[in-house]
This record gives sequence, structure tokens and C-alpha cells, in this order.
Amino acid sequence: MALDIKIKKHLPTFDLDIEFTAGAEAIGFLGASGCGKSLTLRCIAGVETPDEGHIIVNGKTFFDSDKKINLTPQQRKTALLFQNYQLFPNLTVAQNVAAGMPKGLPKEEVAQRVKHYLGMFDLDGFQSRYPLRLSGGQQQRVALARMLAAEPDVLMLDEPFSALDAHLKAGLEQNMLDVFDSYEGTILYVSHDIDEAFRLCDRIAVVSGGHIEEMGTARDIVMNPTTLAGLKLSGCKNISRAHWDHNHTIEALDWGISLRVGPDVEIPEDLAYIGARAKFIRLADPGETGHNLYEMRVHRVVENRFDALITLEPPAGAGAADKTLIYWRVDKLPLDESQIPRPGDVVPLHFDARHLYLATR
Repeated sequence: MALDIKIKKHLPTFDLDIEFTAGAEAIGFLGASGCGKSLTLRCIAGVETPDEGHIIVNGKTFFDSDKKINLTPQQRKTALLFQNYQLFPNLTVAQNVAAGMPKGLPKEEVAQRVKHYLGMFDLDGFQSRYPLRLSGGQQQRVALARMLAAEPDVLMLDEPFSALDAHLKAGLEQNMLDVFDSYEGTILYVSHDIDEAFRLCDRIAVVSGGHIEEMGTARDIVMNPTTLAGLKLSGCKNISRAHWDHNHTIEALDWGISLRVGPDVEIPEDLAYIGARAKFIRLADPGETGHNLYEMRVHRVVENRFDALITLEPPAGAGAADKTLIYWRVDKLPLDESQIPRPGDVVPLHFDARHLYLATR
């Protein structure tokens, strides 16, 4: 493996305890603010020092508490891109790109590399400009060019799109994909956006309270989350406390209803939550019978351009003392205006057993 990480660090708010290995791949770190994502990257870069454990990159030990090894950031040959890009304001674009290259390179080679990486990011003609004369997107592209020019052993990006508007972000994602395609080492990518991580990363690590709660392919994390943190980060709007009832029936305690999952679904012994995606709840057909059918009253309708997000009150008298509203997403395009439910309507709904998620704490 190119990367072997096992570190612990005590903090006032939580204890960082991270362990994972990685090869030549892009791994996304998702989690709430302050959960340890950025701190993990800073420990790898040498900006922070763990209390114990080891950090090994491409067979080189960056940190080992038992062997008393702790290389300086300059010795580690890593590249860490922060949200604000950290360009040197007193250096030109060309000088910024050259700043990360190994010392002692011939001037001709430095100039050639600068030209190559500026061309990769469509920055030809910007060599003599200073960072203050660049837009946010241009600054990011310069920062990416500098990272690649340094030929790091591990590439790390800490929410690089957080300060950009949606239009600019879409174009720069294509630049990022070019970077990921051309880079042959390990890429660690911190984000809050599950869709962004899904598009850019091979695997996703769900981080909560300083721990990796679950880790898998981007598709696995989105389509089959297995922990509460994974459910939340995967964008699942409907989450209820749950316990196993009988056969493959799960009681959703916060909704006051029972839901049947598929016969091939393995119910975890420490089941604590059930999740249902808003887009996989559907209007039941007239006269439809079977499991997972409930009538619910529409509480509120919020219309977007192409869909409507409808909040529903769980069935009256269903048994939950404090019922949680349920979200239902409706595609508006095939519907007439009159077919969109309105507050107060009672609608029969079906919860798709194939898209119910069982999770532990």
C-alpha cells in the first residue's frame, strides 16, 4: 500500500483515532465540521503531530511514535491544498508554481516544468501576474499547478471548492478530474458534499467524532450506508430510531410505523436506525395492497423548478409519542399542477423495501 496510517491524538473536544490504508486512488473524507478530517491531513503533512501511531507513505516512515521518528513538513514531500490556496502574494504565478519544486533543479528544467503545468490548467499568459490580480478560480488553478509541479508522494486537498460559486465550481471540477487522472499516487480529499466526493473519489471514508465510521466505494456509501453518520452524509432525509420486530419487519419508532425489508437483507444485531430516501417513496396505485403502505397527511409543500419536497405527518394513532415528519420528493415534470399534493391532503404512500437502509449507531 502507498499509504499506511494509524494515529491517535487527544483533543479537548474529541480523541482522533484514525486507521486506514490506501493505494493509488482518491479517497474522500466526509464528515461534519470539527470531526477530524482536516486534522488527519495536517498530521500526514507534518503540520500537526499525533500522540501515537505511525504514518508511512510509499514505504517511507513520516512518523512513528515507537521509533521516535517525526519528519519535518519539508522532509515529507506532501502537498496539502487548503481552502484559501495559500499562494505567495509577493511572487508571480510562475514563481509560485516553481516554489514547490525540488531545490537545485537547473533553471531550464524549472522553466519547462512551469510552462507544462501552467498549460495543463489553461494559465498560459499568466506567468507574470501576481495572485491579487487573479480570480478565485485562477488562484485555485495556480495552486493545483504548484502542487503537481512539486511531484508529491501524496496529494491532499482540504475543501478546495468551498469558497467558489456553483458555476465556477462546475468548471474547476473538470480541472480536478484531469489532475486525478494524471496523478499516480494517493489522493486524500476532504469535503462536506457527498455528490462532489461521489464524482471525484474512488472510495469514501465517513468520519465522525475523530473515527472512521465506515469506508467503502463511493457507490457503496451512497447506496448502502450502514451507520448513522453514513446515513446522514449520504443525503438520506428520513431517519428514524428503529428496532427489529419479527421476520424482516422493522419498527420505525419515530414514525410510528412498521416497514418490511427485503428477505435477502441482513439485519444487524445492533440495529439502531432505519433510513428511507425521499425520492424512493412513491404514491401508491389505486387499490394497491401489501407491505409498507401508509396513508399520510401532507404538512407542507416546497416547490423547486423540477420537483417538490413534501413533508408528511405519519399516520394518526400509529404509536409514536413524538412523530418526526417524513420527507417525500416528487418529480413535477410528468405531472399537471393539479396533481401535486397540497397541505391537508391525505395520500397513500409506498416505501420501497429495496431502498430502506438499516444502520448502527
